[in-house]
Amino acid sequence: MSSAASDVQSISRITAVPMILQVVTRITGMRFAAVARVTDTTWTCCAAYDLIDFGLKPGDELKLETTICNEIRQHRQPVVFGHASDHPTFSSHPTPKMYGFESYISIPIMRSNGEFFGTLCALDPEAADLDAPQIVESMELFAQLIALNLDTEERLLSSRTALIAAHERARLREHFIAVLGHDLRNPLASISIAAEVLESDLNDPRDLRKIDLIRGSCKRMLALISDVLDFARGALGGGIDLSMDEADDLADELRQVAHEVDMAHPGHTVNMSMELTELVVCDRRRIGQLFSNLLINAITHGEPNTPIDVSIRSDKNRFELSVANSGPPIPKEIVKKLFEPFSRGERESSSNKSLGLGLYIAAEIAKAHDGKITVSSSEGEGTRFIFTMPNKSSKKR
Repeated sequence: MSSAASDVQSISRITAVPMILQVVTRITGMRFAAVARVTDTTWTCCAAYDLIDFGLKPGDELKLETTICNEIRQHRQPVVFGHASDHPTFSSHPTPKMYGFESYISIPIMRSNGEFFGTLCALDPEAADLDAPQIVESMELFAQLIALNLDTEERLLSSRTALIAAHERARLREHFIAVLGHDLRNPLASISIAAEVLESDLNDPRDLRKIDLIRGSCKRMLALISDVLDFARGALGGGIDLSMDEADDLADELRQVAHEVDMAHPGHTVNMSMELTELVVCDRRRIGQLFSNLLINAITHGEPNTPIDVSIRSDKNRFELSVANSGPPIPKEIVKKLFEPFSRGERESSSNKSLGLGLYIAAEIAKAHDGKITVSSSEGEGTRFIFTMPNKSSKKR
């Protein structure tokens, strides 16, 4: 695969990009927006939102020397003008005339290592008012979000490859946790705050929905980072961290988890039976995480439009949580690998973009509680995951 094709694919995997381009056209008033990969020899369109039939689509290339992006690659500063024909510099510049645009804005996309990736740009054959400072500020935030996604994907993929090699585990632990815990979480928090600030400047319900999508993308990335952090702690040493207590609000936690998963996956019914006759000594948050992972797995791989059956019990000796779904049985060779990290197997659908850490993390949480997860799967009976752990509480509810 060529470098340009790889860059186009990298941008295509960032689910927020199409929505970002639409928001860019809204806040600038221009009708064409794109993400371009710009090197010292090439200009490649990686993504585009085109309301004027400008004609560029992902993978298309322009002659580098005919683009303003080539100049941005050299000085790495934004270029903004709303009236090319009246601009002291761009009225005589060949590019606006060659491509037939009057208004233009382009922001450099800079990777965390200082590398120039390309530009986030917009243009229009008609003039546009681009004097408001929040326009450039918003565009810069979007460029940072794209760069952050590129950095995150690169780090996760390279880390996944490195983690396979056992002799790298000791070196990776401290570095990996530091990168994920600080270098990625903090910028994501900044992006979320920026989305809230941008929301205050928008009134169109369509724009507000797109801001919600930005926040949703940030949440999904944070969840992914949390999963990989848990993997790093579990697989590279230290184990899953717990805060043990007699969880008198465990039932509320589990009901809330079921509600959140149900809301995120409409069309699936969760039938939950709960009988907690004894208080359970556990980390309430971690048990909720384990339950969420099992529930999402059941929804992902169960038959559509069939209920998920959940049973939760406690007595003075043990706590048990089971999640069952209907569907074809899991082959035995896959069952053996279900709780291995990055093991998605033949069950994984092409639409599922997870790293395959959910069941591994659930098993690690069970292990940290001195418990275990077992699975049974057969024709006609469906698949059932059962988590059991000893209950060390002496208090009744």
